[in-house]
Amino acid sequence: MGLVISTVNMKGGVGKTTLTVNLATCLAKNHGLRVLVIDLDTQISATLSLMSPHDFAKRRKERRTLTYLMNQVIRPNLKKKLTTTDIICPYVCNVKGLDLMPGDIELYDEYLVSEMLHQKATADGKADFDDVWNKFEKNLIKDILEPVINDYDFIIMDCAPGYNLLTRSGIVASNFYLLPARPEPLSLVGIQLLERRIAKLRENHASLNINLLGIVFILSGGGIMGRYYRQVMQRVSQDYNANQIFKNRIPLDVNVAKAVDTFKPAVLSTPNSGGAKAFARLSEELLEKLEAAKSLTGKDSAKLNLTQLE
Repeated sequence: MGLVISTVNMKGGVGKTTLTVNLATCLAKNHGLRVLVIDLDTQISATLSLMSPHDFAKRRKERRTLTYLMNQVIRPNLKKKLTTTDIICPYVCNVKGLDLMPGDIELYDEYLVSEMLHQKATADGKADFDDVWNKFEKNLIKDILEPVINDYDFIIMDCAPGYNLLTRSGIVASNFYLLPARPEPLSLVGIQLLERRIAKLRENHASLNINLLGIVFILSGGGIMGRYYRQVMQRVSQDYNANQIFKNRIPLDVNVAKAVDTFKPAVLSTPNSGGAKAFARLSEELLEKLEAAKSLTGKDSAKLNLTQLE
């Protein structure tokens, strides 16, 4: 069974997608692992980081994006039935083992979701709307992953900033979450908000078993700003255990930003750049964290619990 990881921060612009696609690519290319990237953000940045707009438009026309799996959940009587496997694009960027479930600019209609859940609640006179909603939230992404979860070593989901339905459902379906952050005050607010949201999810979902895999700092300056960043990172280290903060940080590198123009992650477009090498080291550190947790807990990889390391 593959490990499911959500990349998430309540604040946007912190390098969430950059982390997702480069880390996933390193795990597949450098370590020979099977990795599925799922784009849960309507900005479709992860999708367009792994395929061209032309290829995306073609798949969208063929109804092979996450939207159509969502539609089948919301409107189960749709004539055309697509499976999770139908939606997945294999070997993106010509990397063996790296697959993508493309997102879409319109993933679901909130009104239709509310209407469907209201009908379910009223159909059963004893049902409480909150209970119906929580069950739907718990199973939405989990049911989409279930047919393919044994096909991958890792499933990494690029979650939207904020706290929408798909982000919550993605978190509930995950074993771990990665928290990308820039060492800036507003980014740290995003960390604090996320921790509160996850605590609330634990109240609504008693079976929730997700743990912080680690905070990854993505830098965006040097010189005087570098000294300021170190002060902010020191503040974070006071609130989190050392094992919850990745030692490897992603440096400021224009090649990482420019990689978007090639529709490939930086680790493929400029593999010798400082940013690409940092992502490679980060992937190694991630695997070391998981291996250490596995050896301490004596559990299968799908049930790892990093709280043992705290």
